[in-house]
Amino acid sequence: MLWFGLLIGLVLPFVGYALLLMIYDGLESAGALSGRGFSANFRQRTLGIVAVCLNLIPLNFFQKKRLTQSMRGLVLATLVYAVIWFVYFGAKLV
Repeated sequence: MLWFGLLIGLVLPFVGYALLLMIYDGLESAGALSGRGFSANFRQRTLGIVAVCLNLIPLNFFQKKRLTQSMRGLVLATLVYAVIWFVYFGAKLV
């Protein structure tokens, strides 16, 4: 079950990021949102961390069902995404 958690942990943020980006682009094209006043990579940075945080939903489910191996895979994938996010955006946060 470690592989199941790893698969969910890798796919969910990727799909979540794509969906959030489509929603944001749709709202921006409708005139409901504006990107003015924010840093150049604000949208990427924020949507990326929200997408990584989407892993909390299956993590809670796995914890309630006591699927510890799936939780381990999910946490491993989340850590990988968090490290990638921090390496990519860490220097730009200052």
